Amino acid sequence: MKILITGGTGFVGAAVSRRLLEQGHEVTVLGSSRHCRLAPHPQLAYVAADTTRPGDWQRRVAEQDALINLTGRSVFNLWTESYKKAIYDSRILTTRNLVDALPATAETVLLSTSAAGYYGDGGDDEKTETSGPGQDFLAQVCLDWETEAGKAANKGARVVLMRFGVVLGKGGGALATMKTPFQLGLGGPIGSGQQWFPWIHLDDLVGAMCFLLTAEECRGPFNFTAPQPVRQKDFARQLGAALHRPALLPTPAFVMKLVLGEFGRSLLQGQKVIPRALTENGYLFTYPELQPALREIVGG
Repeated sequence: MKILITGGTGFVGAAVSRRLLEQGHEVTVLGSSRHCRLAPHPQLAYVAADTTRPGDWQRRVAEQDALINLTGRSVFNLWTESYKKAIYDSRILTTRNLVDALPATAETVLLSTSAAGYYGDGGDDEKTETSGPGQDFLAQVCLDWETEAGKAANKGARVVLMRFGVVLGKGGGALATMKTPFQLGLGGPIGSGQQWFPWIHLDDLVGAMCFLLTAEECRGPFNFTAPQPVRQKDFARQLGAALHRPALLPTPAFVMKLVLGEFGRSLLQGQKVIPRALTENGYLFTYPELQPALREIVGG
């Protein structure tokens, strides 16, 4: 297959690109850097582009058998009004431009990222793909993001919406940030730690994408989370154990709110997300449980 990936040099994008190249696909990666950060490969093409703007990069879209849309500014930052706009625009405008570039009758598949944040603060309720959206900023971003991607179906594309949980893997992602305080003996739960923590191992994230690329009967939303979510305090305890470090020092909720503002409040929320659509369609998770996943990543 000929596959185009927006955001293809990031933590997730690089892993997906490598796997697809290993499988023999032709991969075109779009990234914001002037030079490609991926290792050279005879079937890899790189295009530097600002995908939030229309441009020459769109000419590549019609040539593809599949599109994987991963672009989005990290949410792990202080949410000033200007940064919230960057979070929103990087997702919505890129997706809009990608769909606009599709021909009127597109025989292609679009795998477009969304997030578990779609469900807002879910409390103890299980969230499957049929659950409704939340009401906060991230939920609205996800709702608008999915709406833009869904317009590709009007052109004949098969659209898959990938609602990512927290992606855990080697060499980057959320775990790279989380490990430091634990390694210093300062790790622990956030707030009460009772909030649910939807997670997924990077290998399963990539595996599920590859599965859905060729599963022609699959379309619509899919939760990209492990089938066994955990509470945040249990995640902290198991991460500490994998690193052979204590996980005893909680970060008080008021500190999160005071220091990080709206982003801090979002970290105190949780979603008990279940990947029902993936499991019912036959995807088998390599890492359904957290402890083996962490052991593989940190080498504990």
